[in-house]
Amino acid sequence: MTSGAEGLFARDPTARSLAIELGVVAEGRASVRLRLTESMVNGHGLAHGGYVFLLADAAFAYASNTHGPAAVAQAAQITFLRPARAGDVLCARATQRSRVGRHGVYDVTVSRDDGAVVAEFRGHSVFLPAPATSVDGGADAD
Repeated sequence: MTSGAEGLFARDPTARSLAIELGVVAEGRASVRLRLTESMVNGHGLAHGGYVFLLADAAFAYASNTHGPAAVAQAAQITFLRPARAGDVLCARATQRSRVGRHGVYDVTVSRDDGAVVAEFRGHSVFLPAPATSVDGGADAD
C-alpha cells in the first residue's frame, strides 16, 4: 500500500518548503530529489550534512510507510562519502532490507545527478500500534 507514503509526503511541510520531489514509490521503496541551494551549504561551500541526512531520512520515511501502518524512525546512521555543492541535484533511494514484526531496516543511497554516491544511510523503523478507540468510536487520550 503506497498511499500511506504518498499521504505522508502530501502532509510534509518540510518537504514542501525545501521543494523536495517525491519520485518512485513502491512497497518498501521510495525515492526523493532535492536541488541544493546556496542556503544549504556550510562554511566550506559544501552541502551541509544536515540537508543530506534530511533527504535520506525523508526517503526512508516514505519507504517505511508503504505498508499501511504508520511507521517512525527508531534509529538512523549516515556515512558521508563525497561532497555535494549548491546547484547539485541529489537523489535519495530507499530500499527495505528486512521487516520483522513491527521493525524494519532500510538502506538509502544518496547520489548526485552525475551518479556519484554522496552518502549511505541506514534507518531502523518501528510500526506504531493502532490507536485504541473508546466505546463511542473516538480515539482514547493518553
